[in-house]
Amino acid sequence: MGNTVKDDFSTHIMEQSLIAIQEASVIVFVVDGKSDLTTEDIELAEYLKSQKCPIILVVNKCDNAQSMFLNNPVYWSLGLGEPVPVSAIHGINSGELMQKIVDYLPKVNVPFIDDTISVAIIGRPNAGKSSILNILTGKTRSIVSEIPGTTRDSVDSFISGGVNCNLYNLIDTAGIRKKKSIEYGTEFFMINRSFKAISKAECILFIIDTVAGITEQDQKLSERINDQGKACVIIMNKWDKISQSEDFDQNEIKLLVANSLPSLSWAETLFVSALEGTRCIKILEAVDLAITQYNRHVPTSILNEIVQEAISWRSPPTNGANKQGKIYYCTQISEKPPSISIFVNYPDLFNESYRKYISSQLRSGLGFKGTAIRLFWTKRK
Repeated sequence: MGNTVKDDFSTHIMEQSLIAIQEASVIVFVVDGKSDLTTEDIELAEYLKSQKCPIILVVNKCDNAQSMFLNNPVYWSLGLGEPVPVSAIHGINSGELMQKIVDYLPKVNVPFIDDTISVAIIGRPNAGKSSILNILTGKTRSIVSEIPGTTRDSVDSFISGGVNCNLYNLIDTAGIRKKKSIEYGTEFFMINRSFKAISKAECILFIIDTVAGITEQDQKLSERINDQGKACVIIMNKWDKISQSEDFDQNEIKLLVANSLPSLSWAETLFVSALEGTRCIKILEAVDLAITQYNRHVPTSILNEIVQEAISWRSPPTNGANKQGKIYYCTQISEKPPSISIFVNYPDLFNESYRKYISSQLRSGLGFKGTAIRLFWTKRK
């Protein structure tokens, strides 16, 4: 079994390497400066020379860069030009290497970057995040395996599509397990990078394994998405394994998801199969709709009309001293996500229950489907 898994990964890694070589603007070929060249090094160098892409030969672990060439002239024999001695651990010659890389990169205008929609693909291990990425890009950008932890780092892929042919930066992330299950080391940094991807993204594709169901970890991830004020689309993956065995009502399942993930009750839920590609075409459409709401600005007059209507149905709470809360007016102060400041006499008079009530009334009146919203209860001066 162990050898089978190793061979399977070797095949996938080779496929990914060949894809990277075909797409690259420059190849950085790294060899070990403290070991002799291996047969694999020599064979790979011969293969790279047959490619049209420029190649930079990097000799790592060279703590004494000046003496490296005197002691190891064999690197020239690879026929890849002048080697660049570096020490990754000490940062020696990193600036020179960076400059060589930059010199080979194509000169492009990137004004479109400001219009790119950043989408982080998150979820627990083996929920199907990499499979969803591969479906959306139409390429094998990430290795897919039944073994959890296959994705070790965030993978960025730029594509265009959706209803409005938008440009998206899709970020595949490492699976996020329970904190107590994580040991300090590789996985610790993998998950930290996943959390950073959530912070930087505008929209989150929250992938859930339909077969495994919604877990406590999923609930905690949903709270993080809402707390950070992101747009979100919930993807119930592996739906093919459910729909084939039982006749489920998707509306009932959506209600169950909303009740199980109350922090994301406002998010659109899609039932897809990355394995079969079923309904995956709807994903970017749902992202577009969520981002539209994420960027939405509502006029002050409409906000106040909805809040006044809500007050007429349920008056603000009163404290023990018979002092009643009073809402004067509200206005939207920013987008991404929509953020509304509600000016009141005393913020402390408005308990959590009433704040949720006002939030729900704003959502029912305005929609905001697919995005978190933020309410700031502000004392009027």
